[in-house]
Amino acid sequence: MNLQKTYTIDEAQKKLEGYCAYQERCHKEVRTKLREMKMIPEAVDKIMVHLIQHNYLNEERFAKAFVRGKFRIKKWGKNRLLRELKFREISKYSIDAALKEIDLEDYYKTLDELVLKRISQVKEKNVYKKKKKVADYVLYRGWESHLIYEKLNEHL
Repeated sequence: MNLQKTYTIDEAQKKLEGYCAYQERCHKEVRTKLREMKMIPEAVDKIMVHLIQHNYLNEERFAKAFVRGKFRIKKWGKNRLLRELKFREISKYSIDAALKEIDLEDYYKTLDELVLKRISQVKEKNVYKKKKKVADYVLYRGWESHLIYEKLNEHL
């Protein structure tokens, strides 16, 4: 027998306030959470409106925090950040605002560090194979190919 707790709108609202207060969330995550709680569509909409009106949920704030965190900690490039935000159904306006959070000087410096670190890790004698391995690694992290090849030509 499936014994899942049922929630009143007030209970669900309180639970989601905590969920959103704990860390920034995107609208898609919150909708998914409400569906998992077996809330009906009307209740989902009502709770979403409440969370937005009371500033528990803010798409632009989420996008900015996401970009800052993934860039600083995981060293993701703009292509990867863009792809991940689109996957989370973030609006173009919020994505553009979030990507502006990245300081260009930090961006280039991070790419430089990433490329140099990877060059030192790749044990390949053939310079073309080495370039390809380094490039693949950095491309996977979502960096723009023209920037990568510029750096590779500078260092190899």
